[in-house]
Amino acid sequence: MSRRICVAFYDAIVKLRPQWHSDDDETGAIKVVMTGAASDPPAWQAHIGKRPKARRELIAKRAKDAADSLKLVIVRDMWLTGFDAPSMHTMYVDKPMKGHGLMQAIARVNRVFRDKPAGLVVDYIGIAQNLKSALGQYAGHGGEQVGIDEAEAVRVLLEKYEIVRAMFRPDTKGGFDYRSVLSVATPPQVRLAIMAGGIDWVLTLQQADAAKETSEEGKKRAHRRYADAVVALSKAFALAAASDAARAIREEVGFFQAIRAALIKSVPGNGKKSAAERELAIQQIVSRVVVSTEIVDIMKAAGLESPDISILSDQCLAEVRETDKKNLAIEALKKLINGDVRSQSKRNVTQARAFSERLEAAISRYHNNALTTAQVIEELIQLAKDIRAARARGEETGLTDEEIAFYDALAENESARQVMGEPALRVIASELVASIKSNVSVDWMHREAARARMRVLVKRLLRKYGYPPDLQDAAVQKVLQQAEALSADWAA
Repeated sequence: MSRRICVAFYDAIVKLRPQWHSDDDETGAIKVVMTGAASDPPAWQAHIGKRPKARRELIAKRAKDAADSLKLVIVRDMWLTGFDAPSMHTMYVDKPMKGHGLMQAIARVNRVFRDKPAGLVVDYIGIAQNLKSALGQYAGHGGEQVGIDEAEAVRVLLEKYEIVRAMFRPDTKGGFDYRSVLSVATPPQVRLAIMAGGIDWVLTLQQADAAKETSEEGKKRAHRRYADAVVALSKAFALAAASDAARAIREEVGFFQAIRAALIKSVPGNGKKSAAERELAIQQIVSRVVVSTEIVDIMKAAGLESPDISILSDQCLAEVRETDKKNLAIEALKKLINGDVRSQSKRNVTQARAFSERLEAAISRYHNNALTTAQVIEELIQLAKDIRAARARGEETGLTDEEIAFYDALAENESARQVMGEPALRVIASELVASIKSNVSVDWMHREAARARMRVLVKRLLRKYGYPPDLQDAAVQKVLQQAEALSADWAA
């Protein structure tokens, strides 16, 4: 169902039941829940609202209230994950679904509530076979039983909850007592301090567990243990969300999720999430079942307000060195450096790769206990300073940032640097920028003929200045990689 169809469907129903309509989101028996923007057609705006997120939350709150006058909600691509309204009893489906997504959809109406015997799914598109397959996969009974045993769901929830809670040991001496963060009376700054302490506690725990492992895979598992346990807890919570047991611990579950979210955000990577991470992220964004504490930025928790290495002062780095939350400082520096390296990779491929390798090597040695906490902080601080210094190279060499990028591509091979000398490499870099700039097109890197011409152009320049013949092929590849990184801006 498209958004256009949602609006048309609403209009058709209201034509038959005019008394169901209301311009006020707090009243009316029928509503539409969909995303939108100010640029959408005027007829859609009433269903989007001036404050879309607040409007959707209000309608969700009404839908969960069994005494509310709201009878029917037309939903487009929302409420399938995390939304929980036990009184909801009928779902009309006209969207192809299968597997986990279909089971999540069915779960919207299968909650036990008062005298409601079961939920009803009205199928308009033909999902019967997909439902049978999904039930066979997830129910474990060949599709014979659709419902979820609430008692079993609560048992699993409490088991997963105890696993995560035991990692903090809030009731024991020497543990981390986070419970005051759950009180609404706790001031925001105190909450932030507790969250920062929780992050540092988990990091310290993971490092200690990893130190006991002898294999590389074991160490990786140790560093994933908390995050994996919270994912399992979150899934169990979603299944038992309507129970009294779930409501009693939802603030604690929210705290555990917030700690995990801060840690996941600090992990270097390519920006892609696994299926489990995407599922949990969607659940946390859409769901209001778990009332989470505020999302904590690991940078602020560590006392670093600057998101940019270039303006990160020596005084600020000195404060990081002296902080008592060492593991939190490591994560904050790692996030800061990784973010800067990722940004540099769009401008200077060679330099970004070198800094990335240094970062990974330092963290790897730390995880393998080859470096102490204090030593890895020193290495990361020095790396941050080197990245900051690298930005000032243009003033010292007289080259532009683009010329420096090509210079680094040519000078990465130490033998070439010794044979050619820096002055000659700077000249080649300047000519490369001028020549490539005048020959790039928007999609040259996707057309073999254009790439071949570019290779010839680069080789001709290298031969002109006597670049070592045995090193030319590798240099051409690096130059082309750098050209690809910059050509989007040049061709614009």
